[in-house]
Amino acid sequence: MLKTYCRMVKIEHSIFALPFALIGLFLAAGGWPGWDRLLLVGLAMVAIRSFAMGVNRLLDRRIDARNPRTSKRPLVTGEMSVAQAWSLTLAMGIVFVLSCAGLNQTCLLLSPLALIWSGLYSYSKKLTWLCHFWLGSVLGLAPVGGWLAYEPRLALPAVMFFFGVLFWVAGFDILYSCQDRDFDRSLGLKSAPACLDLPGSLHLSTLSHLLASLFFLLAGWTASLGGVYFVIWFLVSALLLFEHRLVSADDMSRVNLAFFTLNGVIALVLCLGVLADLFLVY
Repeated sequence: MLKTYCRMVKIEHSIFALPFALIGLFLAAGGWPGWDRLLLVGLAMVAIRSFAMGVNRLLDRRIDARNPRTSKRPLVTGEMSVAQAWSLTLAMGIVFVLSCAGLNQTCLLLSPLALIWSGLYSYSKKLTWLCHFWLGSVLGLAPVGGWLAYEPRLALPAVMFFFGVLFWVAGFDILYSCQDRDFDRSLGLKSAPACLDLPGSLHLSTLSHLLASLFFLLAGWTASLGGVYFVIWFLVSALLLFEHRLVSADDMSRVNLAFFTLNGVIALVLCLGVLADLFLVY
């Protein structure tokens, strides 16, 4: 059952948020944060992402059943029951709160708010085309949470990384949503591609990634990082540009490559850039 749940929530997509939580943690520590915090932050991030995705799958299961692209998901096929999915999802929420309790009081007090915000995302697509930015703000909590796990006072670098992640996620989520434009329109869902035409959605995605690049630059500057980070920032910006060369309004065949592969690389490379700058330069 646990294996099926991991498949349902796509546990491998933790690659998008976990590196940014580590960025926040290591920057707040100015180096090695200790094994205890490292393990607790990793556990907390996987738990809350699984919780958020579990809630999303549960609330959207009837929509998923009508979409050919999502009709094979475990909740739709019956591989996992609704009761089993809710049990595991709530368990992930409890693991997240307990992990936060092991970090510090600030993280514990903020943990219910993080769960609520991440869970409510599932309703945003029914309300506004800004849903992509809501999702971005959920993942943007990763560097903030990582920072607060070590230093329970928010600082400018964590805020800059928050906005960087927000616009980065929004940009690639808009790209991914383009393949469901007709389906979303048929159900009255308000994704950007459903509300805008495809060229407009692609322009919005490009603008989001330009803003992401800018905030990642400002994050490195406010954190007083050095040349190693800025070389990596340039590489990440080039990858973001390349991502938009893969798709067009006339050809969406490579959208999955742009969504998962490239963005997983971007998260890992940016994290490695921060760590390399911290440990090799200083």
